[in-house]
Amino acid sequence: MQEEVTQKTIALVIKTAKLDANVLKAAMRMYLNHRRQKAQKTHGKTSVKKLVGEGVGVSSIEVTDGNIKSFERVARKYNVDFAVKKDKTTDPPKYVVFFKGRDADAVAQAFKEFVYGNEKRKGRTSVREKLKRFRDAVSQNKNRERSREKNKDRGQSP
Repeated sequence: MQEEVTQKTIALVIKTAKLDANVLKAAMRMYLNHRRQKAQKTHGKTSVKKLVGEGVGVSSIEVTDGNIKSFERVARKYNVDFAVKKDKTTDPPKYVVFFKGRDADAVAQAFKEFVYGNEKRKGRTSVREKLKRFRDAVSQNKNRERSREKNKDRGQSP
């Protein structure tokens, strides 16, 4: 029984005209590379269930801003594992961000950068507004030029 548990079997399907050692070697290398890449731990957004299942303490922060996508970008930059849950009971809905307890410093830095980016973005005028303003200025310029009248007086008096 113990021997059956320790041994594992894999099924490898290869489509080839002639199966030789080189083809088998290349297929096994591809399979091992695939397993290695799959086994690498990814950081970023995950589910609450997976986050709690890792056995580390979980902390949370409430976020009222609906622009949670930009926070996800910043959190991935800091290699933070987090889960976002939407609390629909309140109006407007709040987002609760769960993260590992040991990532608290990284999350604090990520939130600082996130808030700074949002404040910076709010201070700017949108490109559409700038475009509309310039379009209005150009149209007023054209109207002013058209309203000029040509008065040519060649020195002849009637």
